Amino acid sequence: MDENQSSRKRLEDLKRRYGHHAAVPLMMPGPGRGPGGGPGGRRMPVLDGHRPKQTGKTIRRLLSYLNQDRGLMGAAFVCVILNTIGTLAGSYMLRPIINTYIAPLDGSRGDAAGLARALFVMAAVYMMGVGANYAQARIMLTVAQRALKKIRNDLFAKLQTLPVRYYDTNSNGDLMSRFTNDVDTIGMMLSSTLVQLFSGALSIVGTLILMVYTNIWLTLVTLFMIPVMMRAGGAVAHRSQRYFSAQQASLGAVNGYIEETVTGQKVVKVFCHEEEAKEEFALLNKDLRDNQIRAQFFGGMMGPVMGNLSQVNYSLTACIGGLLCVFRSFDVGGLTVFLNFSRQFSRPINEISMQVSNVFSALAGAERVFTVMDQDPEPADDPDAVTLDPMKGHVVLDHVTFGYDPDKVILKDISLYARPGQKIAFVGSTGAGKTTITNLINRFYDIQSGSITIDGVDIRHIRRDNLRRNIAMVLQDTHLFTGTVMENIRYGRLDATDEEVIQAAKTASAHSFITRLPHGYDTLLEGDGANLSQGQRQLLNIARAALSRAPVLILDEATSSVDTRTEKHIERGMDRLMADRTTFVIAHRLSTVRNANAIMVLENGCIIERGDHEELLAMKGRYYELYTGISELD
Repeated sequence: MDENQSSRKRLEDLKRRYGHHAAVPLMMPGPGRGPGGGPGGRRMPVLDGHRPKQTGKTIRRLLSYLNQDRGLMGAAFVCVILNTIGTLAGSYMLRPIINTYIAPLDGSRGDAAGLARALFVMAAVYMMGVGANYAQARIMLTVAQRALKKIRNDLFAKLQTLPVRYYDTNSNGDLMSRFTNDVDTIGMMLSSTLVQLFSGALSIVGTLILMVYTNIWLTLVTLFMIPVMMRAGGAVAHRSQRYFSAQQASLGAVNGYIEETVTGQKVVKVFCHEEEAKEEFALLNKDLRDNQIRAQFFGGMMGPVMGNLSQVNYSLTACIGGLLCVFRSFDVGGLTVFLNFSRQFSRPINEISMQVSNVFSALAGAERVFTVMDQDPEPADDPDAVTLDPMKGHVVLDHVTFGYDPDKVILKDISLYARPGQKIAFVGSTGAGKTTITNLINRFYDIQSGSITIDGVDIRHIRRDNLRRNIAMVLQDTHLFTGTVMENIRYGRLDATDEEVIQAAKTASAHSFITRLPHGYDTLLEGDGANLSQGQRQLLNIARAALSRAPVLILDEATSSVDTRTEKHIERGMDRLMADRTTFVIAHRLSTVRNANAIMVLENGCIIERGDHEELLAMKGRYYELYTGISELD
């Protein structure tokens, strides 16, 4: 394989990973997280850029967002009509002005006073058009921004309903590109392109009527040029549509790569991946450049092509019109007006042709936005779904089998139970299925066979919001939001009082370090808590879980990324947090699970050993090997 083929293959692979998301996954990953994060790190293949497949449907759906402002839209189109009438009427007034006041047909001298009055009337007509044009621009700007607000609200609301599986299999950068670049292109079309298309069509019709009224023979010359201009414009538009769609896809891929690389910049530097990252970005950036050049070239070529054809039309009209004035007594005022109309007739055609590229770009962006909106949300709760209040936390997994890809089983016939207040630990090699079990308890994914019950009720028959409200999670990868320390802890229960937040911080052993912050609980956190240490961020995460009062607690590698001293502080907080709660613990440090009521040793999706610490050591099996260091976790 030569260098060019290798680069093309690498580029296609990058675009599949960071561009559009696929409709049909070939490989379905689990949560893309750190150690113990299930089969993370893989992305499902994605589709390349494409033209809108259902242009009519996309247009109708896009216009539906304007329904709420139909009155304003009507007013805007009335303004467009007034502007068109003012422009055409003002232009036609030149004929009587020239024939009556400047070069009278009867050969008399011109009338300066009459000319002044006629020019004043013509100026008033033009001013009416200018005012109407200003009004429609303001109205359409308001209408477009309202529509964009609704589109963004609908898109964001949709994202809140999508299952975890969707976020595990799509690039965050590409999703952000749909929120920004694609929505912006839609806004450009709604605020200006729609009106210009209507105005252009109206101008063409009105100008054609006045041209026929002025001189039928010169009109035929202009009409002869229309098919030529439309054919040339159509050829350019056809090529432009394809390249603008490819441009949007490439832009999404670049954004996705930038987002992931910036987020993982420390990892890039630790593994000296800077050169490879620059090479991969250069490939994506070059592809974006090439697609943008082609899109902008064909989009920008529309104006010059139509402009040159317009000049040809103007020249032919002037020559033939001059001959008519000499040999057929055609009036000079009529020729002047017709030449003006000839330019006016070409201008809306040029504008419409030039707006085609904006339309195609907006439609490509709209289809990307609507593709997200059309994704299947999490299945609705069963009609007979119940609310467990209070939930005690008796959890049972009965012969559970599951795979992120149904053809590739991850968990095989898993059975276990946890009584209220018990601590169940999972240990085993990476990829054994530990985190997958906790994902199933939260019902982030639905199992293929078996059952999971809480307090004797299958979780598929429990309302999702009720289920997740009663399960608190402390993960290895903490996430803090922009806001104060108080607000971040209160995320666990939004109706909690300040006193309850402070008590939760004390339970998590976080109160002492919080009080030493510059503004205590009112200290503003930014950049995911970048001004805090990893241990401090984890303590806030534990405080958040403590505030939730959830009877079921999941601790997924909660101390694996902190030092031993910090781990002791976190463990004290977790010990208080676990009191009277059903707790599931995933840990690579076996010292943290010694006091568990039961330890499940998983390998290849199966529970190969179970028992408490002393029982498992006595077996001298896999757990014994791991604990004594004879064997290590992968």
